[in-house]
Amino acid sequence: MTATPEITNHIRRLRFEHGEISQQTLADRVGVTRQTILAIEANKYSPSLALAFRIARAFNRTVEEVFQFSSAPPGDGGA
Repeated sequence: MTATPEITNHIRRLRFEHGEISQQTLADRVGVTRQTILAIEANKYSPSLALAFRIARAFNRTVEEVFQFSSAPPGDGGA
């Protein structure tokens, strides 16, 4: 069985570093609902690549500075 890749993010921290902007304000800037931002922040939803870029640009950051991808190696060690 292989591990499921996980995408985490720093959106909540970045919102507070940028004047404590609300989820709604960020959602309006990137063209989604507040609920979408909430789900992404809670790591319950992974954004599309286009949305990830829009969020990163809203904070003047790269995608890699906002989102992190991690995947545990397969448990069986096989090829």
